[in-house]
Amino acid sequence: MPTQWESLANEHILGIAPYEPGKPIEELERELGIHDAIKLASNENPLPPSERVQKAISAALGALNRYPDGSGFYLRQALAKKHGVTPEHVVLGNGSNELIELLVHAFMRPGDEAVVPHPSFVVYPTSVQAAGGIRVVVMLKDYRLDLEAMARAITPLTKLVFIANPNNPTATMVTAEEVERFMARVPDRTIVVFDEAYVEFAQGPDFPDSLGYMKQGRKVVVLRTFSKAASLAGLRVGYGLADPDAIGLLNRIRPPFNVNSLAQAAALAALDDESHVMECVRLIEAGRHFLYDEFKALGIKYVPSRANFILVDVGRSANEIYQKLLREGVIVRPMTSFGMETALRITVGTPQENRRLVKALAAVLGKKAS
Repeated sequence: MPTQWESLANEHILGIAPYEPGKPIEELERELGIHDAIKLASNENPLPPSERVQKAISAALGALNRYPDGSGFYLRQALAKKHGVTPEHVVLGNGSNELIELLVHAFMRPGDEAVVPHPSFVVYPTSVQAAGGIRVVVMLKDYRLDLEAMARAITPLTKLVFIANPNNPTATMVTAEEVERFMARVPDRTIVVFDEAYVEFAQGPDFPDSLGYMKQGRKVVVLRTFSKAASLAGLRVGYGLADPDAIGLLNRIRPPFNVNSLAQAAALAALDDESHVMECVRLIEAGRHFLYDEFKALGIKYVPSRANFILVDVGRSANEIYQKLLREGVIVRPMTSFGMETALRITVGTPQENRRLVKALAAVLGKKAS
């Protein structure tokens, strides 16, 4: 009898379910024979990259026969200037997703613990499990990270703590005051990872200065991405900020050429295009308030958001509503895999997409849209 593949695999991965991304528009249209479907499932920016970024991508096309700059020299220089650090404080990743995996592989041994919130970004627990680490899961409280409980969960075996701020899928954030109290209780041997993929949509006087802790010499890693506010989800480019010694360790296992040439050119141009980010932030802010009003009119409960998506409770099977919305040409994300049987995560779209969503929701719920 031939040897089975599973018997050859790393046993730590056998209990991990494959990640299921949001349904692609093309797939839905092909399956149902419909046109003009909209996708509000994956927290993408509803606006395309800016004209400046598109021109930078076009200009880089002629050099695609060459490998990209493996060190990302110019992009790291620009990011260092933006954040008031040196280039040695910066590491680039194929999205911040890759950097999470690098952190786990660099710092966790089998048996080490990582404190992860739940529900939160699924890559935290799966990366820890794949490395043979122990996932110490701390449930959210009122849809927000419970930093008090996360601090209590830290033991001498805790190597990493993941703080998604704002959190995915609840779109809530923890405040500067809460983080200050939390950091006062974190021992020096524990690394705190602030995953701030949605930071541009959450900025305000109450948002924590996570970089400040890193600059003070704390064991802190800050993750950011160009996928959201910069409209570059399709190019997969993120970055991490940490002490140069930590960055040096990550670079030992970082794959060569992990950020492609077009992604580097686009991200560099995006850093010089604050007007696009401001336009996106204004669009999302207006869209959030429009949807709040419409959800209230439909009798749908929602969690106030500090990101570009909203968690809603439809009061019945989320999978059922999700399937019905697909037939209306609207893709959202059911949260049943997170244990929230009646919740949907809905990305804020363009004004037209938001109105289309409301109309579809009203139709499948048997209610009248305003």
